[in-house]
Amino acid sequence: MGFIHVDVDVLNPANSEKSERVRVMVDTGATLSVLPASMLESLGVERKGRRRFQGFGGPIIREVGTADVRYADEVAGVTVVFGDEDDPPILGVTALEVLGFTVDPVKGGLSRVDMLI
Repeated sequence: MGFIHVDVDVLNPANSEKSERVRVMVDTGATLSVLPASMLESLGVERKGRRRFQGFGGPIIREVGTADVRYADEVAGVTVVFGDEDDPPILGVTALEVLGFTVDPVKGGLSRVDMLI
C-alpha cells in the first residue's frame, strides 16, 4: 500500500486564528501525533508534561501538549508530541479516532467512519 500523507491544519486551541498547515504521514502504529516543536511553539501551544516513548533506538522522553487539528471539515483536540527537528510529522491513531477517520487502503487515503458513543 505504501505510506499515506495528508495535509492538516494545526491550531492553537485558545486562539484558532493562529494556525499552520503541515503535511503529515499517517501512522496507525503511533499512538500520538508528532509535530515539530518549533511549529507548536510558534503557534503558542503549551507544553503540559513529558512522556516516555519507545523509539527505534530505545526509550526517549518528549514533551507533550494539546493542539486542535483540522482535517477535511473536522476539528478535534489532539495530544501532540513536541518533536525534534529531525522527527517526521506524524498523525497518530488517537488523532484519527477523535477526528472520525480511518485509513482506507483501497483509496490510499482516509475515509470517514461512524464513531462509537
